[in-house]
Amino acid sequence: MSGALSRRRLLTGGAGIAAAVGLSGCAGGSDPRGRTVLGFLGSEAAATFQPVIDGFERANPGIAVAYTTVPADQLNDVLQLRLSAADSAIDVYTVDQPRVPALSARGFLTDLDPVAGRARDAVLPEQFEISSWEGRLRSLPIWTSTQYLFCNVDMLRKAGAEVPAADPAERWTWEQTLGAGRRAQERAGASAALLLEQTDLYYGIQPLVASLEAGSGITGPDMLTPDIRNDGWVRAMTWYHDLFANGLSPRGIESTQLVTLFTDGKAPFFVGGPWNLGAFAGLDAFQWRAVPQPYFADGVPATPTDSWSWGVNPAAAHPDAARRFVEYASLTTKGNLSTVRKTPLIPSNTAAFTSYVERLDTEATASTENAGTIMRHELEHTAVGRPRSIGYTQFETVMGAAFSDIRNGSEPEARLRRASAELERTWDRLR
Repeated sequence: MSGALSRRRLLTGGAGIAAAVGLSGCAGGSDPRGRTVLGFLGSEAAATFQPVIDGFERANPGIAVAYTTVPADQLNDVLQLRLSAADSAIDVYTVDQPRVPALSARGFLTDLDPVAGRARDAVLPEQFEISSWEGRLRSLPIWTSTQYLFCNVDMLRKAGAEVPAADPAERWTWEQTLGAGRRAQERAGASAALLLEQTDLYYGIQPLVASLEAGSGITGPDMLTPDIRNDGWVRAMTWYHDLFANGLSPRGIESTQLVTLFTDGKAPFFVGGPWNLGAFAGLDAFQWRAVPQPYFADGVPATPTDSWSWGVNPAAAHPDAARRFVEYASLTTKGNLSTVRKTPLIPSNTAAFTSYVERLDTEATASTENAGTIMRHELEHTAVGRPRSIGYTQFETVMGAAFSDIRNGSEPEARLRRASAELERTWDRLR
C-alpha cells in the first residue's frame, strides 16, 4: 500500500469523476520531438514518478511518458469508466494489487505472461503471485508494504511507561500498547492512547482480524462468500469499537490528519507505513522510534502487505512501448529503485529491495535503528495479503462503511451481520 491507500469505491459517475476523466496528459501520438508519447495514469503525485520516467526516457530516447494524476478516491472510478470505453489514451496505469482479479476478469489487463519467467526471477515471490491471476501474469509489481508502531519515546518516559523493543522477538501485544497508552493519557497529557493511520480501511484493519486467525473475510471455492461473522471478526471489531468508544483514539478526525496528532506530540503511539520514516526524519520536537506492529496476546503476529503493480491497457495505443516501460520500472534494479527515490516506499524488485534495506540500515538513526531488519522480518514472517477475489472492490467498499459505523458507535456484531447480507446481495450479481 502506497502512502495513499485510500483508493476504493464502486463506479458512481459523479461530477468529480467527470472532471478527472477530462484530464490531459494521457493522449497518444507523438510530441514535437517526434517521440512516441505513452499515457500513464495513477494517483500518486507527479514528483513520485518523475525519476522513473526520466530514467526510462534516457534509456529509450524515442519514447516520452505523459503522466496524469487522479485523486486516490477517484482512481478506481476513472479506470472503470475509461477502460470500459477501450480508451487508447491510457497505455499504462497503476493497479491496486487486490484488484488484479477483478481487472483481469473484465479484460482490463494485458496478459504479460511472455515475461513471466523474467518476472519470477526478478521480483519478491509474493509480489509475483499477487500480480498474477488464474496462472497468468497480469501486471508487474512496483512496490510492497508493511507497517510499524511509531512511539513517542519522550512521552512514554515522562509517563513512567516502558518503551517497546525494536526486536520482533520482543514484539508488544495490543494489550501492552493500550496499557502504556492509557498511562500516557493519565500522566503525560496525551489526548489519545493510540492512533491508526489506516482508519476504516481494510488494509489497516485486516491485521487485527488476522492476529486472531479469523480469516480474510472472504471464503468459498469462488471467493465470493462473506465470512465476517465468526467469533474472531466480532472480537476484533469489538476491540476496534472500544478503542474509540473509550476515548483511546479520537473520533471525528480524518485519517490523513492523524499523523499530525502524533508529530504534534499528542499521542504516544501511531501505527503507520514506512512512508512515515521519511516524513518523521526531520522531527525534533521529541524522540521517536519505529518498532514492530503489535498483536493480540492470545493471537499471532500479523502485519499488512500488498501495494501497487502497473498494468498495460489492452486498448493501449502503444502496447510495445508500454510493456517496455513497466518492465523497466519493475524488472530492472535501477528502474525499480527510481520509483522510491522521492517517497520511502518499499521496492518489489528483489535486488532493489535488498539495496533499499541495506541503505535503510546504513543510514539509520537512533529513531530508525532496526527499521530495515523489522521490514525484512515482517515481509518474510508476518505479512498477510489482502484476499484474492473478483469481488474485492465491492468487499472493500462495504467493509469500509462498516468499519466507519463501528468506529462511530454501531454495535459490532449487528453491523457485521448487515455488511454480510449486503455482500451476499452484491456478489450474487458476479456469480
